[in-house]
Amino acid sequence: MRIITGSARGARLKTPKGMTTRPTADRVKGSLFNIIGRMFAGGDVDVLDVFAGTGNLGLEALSRGARSATFVDKATQRIIADNAEHTHLSDRARIYGGDVFAVMARLLAGSARFGLVFADPPYHVGLWQRTLKYLDGAGAGLLADGALIVIEHGVDENELPELMTLERVRNEKYGRTTQLSFFRRRQDGAPSDDKDDKIDETMGEKV
Repeated sequence: MRIITGSARGARLKTPKGMTTRPTADRVKGSLFNIIGRMFAGGDVDVLDVFAGTGNLGLEALSRGARSATFVDKATQRIIADNAEHTHLSDRARIYGGDVFAVMARLLAGSARFGLVFADPPYHVGLWQRTLKYLDGAGAGLLADGALIVIEHGVDENELPELMTLERVRNEKYGRTTQLSFFRRRQDGAPSDDKDDKIDETMGEKV
């Protein structure tokens, strides 16, 4: 696993031993950052990476010019710190251990706001839906205006939770295991279906 481009291009990342962490594959990460790459042009986006694992996604964002990245994982904070140091990105990284939802609540209490949220929880245990529900409700204050949420979940996990303020604006499937879903706050406050034909200028292509 490596950083694809930017200031840390080519740097290889440390991964934990065992199977408790499932890093985002380079092919999936490459596709993701091709979709959202324009978000980093201004150097003013703050990133939240929850269930961060190795820190792969947040560190890629930092390498490409994100202003800051906040990483949250209950088990891998030491590995994230080592990877941030190895990529020379630690000055713009904040790393928290502990329960993801408890840490997000603390960040909210501290008035933190993020323009981009990555969530890559374990598959098939309902955590991707729980994360969405939190960001749609009690944790909505973590989202800056126009914030984008990117959730990685299993290709067979297709039941969206009922959402009041967020809508899915894009969905991409990769092989037989992985899909990415992209969410933003609805502009009109009205429920709607996926907006796969909507033009999103921030991402720079159809979503």
